[in-house]
Amino acid sequence: MTRAIVASVIMVMLLASAGVAAAASPTETVQGAVKQVFPEQGGAPAQKVSTDQRRAQIRQVTESLFDFEEMSRMSLGGYWTQVSQAEKDEFIRLFSSLIASSYMGKIEQYAGEPISYVGERVEGNAAVVQSRVVTPKGSQIQIEYRLNKAGGRWAVYDLYVDGVSLVANYKTQFSRIIQRGSFADLLKTLREKAGS
Repeated sequence: MTRAIVASVIMVMLLASAGVAAAASPTETVQGAVKQVFPEQGGAPAQKVSTDQRRAQIRQVTESLFDFEEMSRMSLGGYWTQVSQAEKDEFIRLFSSLIASSYMGKIEQYAGEPISYVGERVEGNAAVVQSRVVTPKGSQIQIEYRLNKAGGRWAVYDLYVDGVSLVANYKTQFSRIIQRGSFADLLKTLREKAGS
């Protein structure tokens, strides 16, 4: 299983965990996501759900789990303070759509590899949950979730797969587009991706 597929699966798991109780710990939030999307991870039999049904469900809960405003701010870096509120709002909407559509299509490639939770660090309203996936070939993929607590619930603002940040990846791509053109060019690119 490639790292891109693992990242996709983890994103989908997290997107679906909005039903986890608000008082849940960071690790419980992540584990709840895994069990909701992949019941077999919790020992239950696998459910037969169509791809369209799963995607519709995931889209419904996306806003509940991820802190897309924070992810957007981090992915734009210094450019965040240079754009209007209307541009920020459009960027957040387009960016959240990009993340959801980018990862949902790969969910079918997940083969049910076991996920173990190996650590949790909580410092005030920030937390890190560490987990590990063992592939069929025996290699290990380290997955680290970064969460913030706001409004009484934990929200994911970044995901690291083998030490590589999802947000940093997007930041590099977005910065390149802005430097070669403008923020308007970035919005245009995201609009085009949202339309495809």
